[in-house]
Amino acid sequence: MTFSRIFRIAGKLPGGHHPSRHVYRKISSIKEQTSTPSTHKAPNFTPQKPSHTPLETQLKLSQDSDKLCKLLSQSTNPTTPLETLLSQSSITLSPPLLEETLKKLTNAGALAFSLFRHAETHQPNYKHTTSTYNSLIESLGKIKQFKLIWTLVDEMKDKRLLSKDTFALISRRYARARKVKDAIRAFERMEEFGFTMESGDFNRLLDTLSKSRNVGDAQKVFDEMKGRRFEVDVKSYAILLEGWGQEMNLLRVGEVYGEMKEEGFEPDVVTYGIVINAYCKAKKLDEAVGFFDEMEMRSVEPSPHVFCSLINGFGSERKLNRALEFFERSKNSGFPLEAPTYNALVGAYCWSQRVEEAFEVVEEMRLKGIGPNARTYDIILHHLVRLQRTKEAYEVFQKMSCEPTVSTYEIMVRMFCNKERLDMAIKIWDEMKGKGVLPGMHMFSSLITALCNENKLDEACVYFNEMLDVGIKAPVHMFSRLKQALLDEGRKDRVAELAVKMDRLRKTQLLG
Repeated sequence: MTFSRIFRIAGKLPGGHHPSRHVYRKISSIKEQTSTPSTHKAPNFTPQKPSHTPLETQLKLSQDSDKLCKLLSQSTNPTTPLETLLSQSSITLSPPLLEETLKKLTNAGALAFSLFRHAETHQPNYKHTTSTYNSLIESLGKIKQFKLIWTLVDEMKDKRLLSKDTFALISRRYARARKVKDAIRAFERMEEFGFTMESGDFNRLLDTLSKSRNVGDAQKVFDEMKGRRFEVDVKSYAILLEGWGQEMNLLRVGEVYGEMKEEGFEPDVVTYGIVINAYCKAKKLDEAVGFFDEMEMRSVEPSPHVFCSLINGFGSERKLNRALEFFERSKNSGFPLEAPTYNALVGAYCWSQRVEEAFEVVEEMRLKGIGPNARTYDIILHHLVRLQRTKEAYEVFQKMSCEPTVSTYEIMVRMFCNKERLDMAIKIWDEMKGKGVLPGMHMFSSLITALCNENKLDEACVYFNEMLDVGIKAPVHMFSRLKQALLDEGRKDRVAELAVKMDRLRKTQLLG
């Protein structure tokens, strides 16, 4: 049951200016030099039986997982018997392989659940682990299948597989769904299942709420429970500082920072890093440097994260010289340079429209053996798209020296959708699916909306159904756009059909 379709590329790539010869040589060079060199068998060489090192075992696991994902991506209908698909493979499911595969199916909760049940019903002597259950819960939480999740929790209890991590996962998924009361309740239900809540669990709840853009609720929980149910520590304050920093609410950052010091907690390197990052995000760079200077006065050694924040902050404000200054200081700090620091420098050059120099940084990363990674290319692609250099972005994408992630594919699909080049968007989409990478809600939204704009409603409906089949609930704005386009064509029956399917997905719990 083949799911993807093949489209012929029509015409030339969209305009914009041509990639410079220098940049083209850079990306070609990086692609070639990071490829695996050919090997030649030496004379009189007796091959040894390969030993399975941990690295080789992990590589085999990843390869088998990719193979499974490619098979599963051929069908988005969760009722399709998996035996039909898996019979094409000689792979035997094991808990580590299933866990690795489930992590790659986080955008396809229905498929993840089907594979999970298949393993225990069709694989002789197979037994799930805490990790396989938790990986499935993460995937199901994305599609808000909370009733099913609690059924799995009961299963885990019966099998003595429950862990505190399970409740943290559930709490996080509730929080990201804006169900704050349910997130707190999930945290508290640990005690019902025999766990004792400790201060570390309290910090985990605060972190869950803060990172889900619910820092106001995290602050309320902190104020209510502080000193009553839990003893707070410097980490508790750091979590709140990070949450308010993400909201760029520097007033609350200052209040929490002041309270922390009044309570006798001195800021450590992590706290300073969070505060500096908050001021950089809010473009208050002088204040950020002030905290950096305070660190040094107190003999708190800056971490790579601190330097990254300052390089990103000055880079995004086109203050390249200051960004370079902090990059040089990071090189002299005694910490080994890491990919995130180099990526920050790549971004700084791109913000100043000096893309060729960004590629020189990429080359330096390669020579030092610390990249480039997919994030490096995502940064470059983002800026090339921002600068309307569409053709050059596609050249860079084609010459990537590492595998694209779903984020990379999303950048490219959205770029071509915005340029009204649906042939190219679908080409990249099919390439992605062919590699076993499954799209998320935002990618579906970009493509379906673009198809509606081009009045290709039959194709839009195909992708819409595909999205529902993997368990992704349609955003209201996307369905409204498709619905209106269909109504304008007098296709009320099709609208009713899609609405029923959406309602069924919203109300129905997945069954094994």
